[in-house]
Amino acid sequence: MSALFTVFLGAPGAGKGTQAAAAAQALRLAHISSGDMFRRAIARDDELGRTVCAYLEKGTLVPDEITTRMVLDELKGSNQGIILDGFPRNLRQAMSLDAALGREDRALGCVIYIKVAESELLRRLSARWLCRQCQAPHTCPNGEGETTCQKCAGELYQRPDDQPETVQRRLEVYFAETAPLIAYYRDQDKLCEIDGEGEVETITQRITEVLRDGESIGCQR
Repeated sequence: MSALFTVFLGAPGAGKGTQAAAAAQALRLAHISSGDMFRRAIARDDELGRTVCAYLEKGTLVPDEITTRMVLDELKGSNQGIILDGFPRNLRQAMSLDAALGREDRALGCVIYIKVAESELLRRLSARWLCRQCQAPHTCPNGEGETTCQKCAGELYQRPDDQPETVQRRLEVYFAETAPLIAYYRDQDKLCEIDGEGEVETITQRITEVLRDGESIGCQR
């Protein structure tokens, strides 16, 4: 089995959340998603939640100090294997994570990078809608199609950060701030690049095979 701590990297729309959850279930690992933590904070509607919401609605990254504190709090005292989804997002966060794990005599193992062409990312994000009631995802090409959820008949809506005018900005921020992590982890011989296009189940199989064999594609046990 691969190292206890695994990071999933990928641009918005690459499917890293879906794949991280699937891999965690298949391999019986914990799944920590910074996006889910942000949404829980927003739902609480406290000061932290309103701050996070303001950044996400502008299509910009939540400041490092906020994100790092939230994620590291989740890691405290955990002895279970963990997949980190959506963190770190830049070099400063990566170094903070390495330092925090080092203080506990732990280390990051494999880093999964889900690679998807920018044109496909734009298409996926602009077509993504959610159910207000059960939060089930739906695909609505060009903003057209079904208006109610197939599972519970709830109203479909598009998150502010998935609206077309925000999508391009999100990708620009990602490639400027997060893409350098690819080189950072490649230099550490930890990066595992995965083709993120194709059937969801096929991509999951690619990832779980890599995580089960940590020596593949630069991964270390």
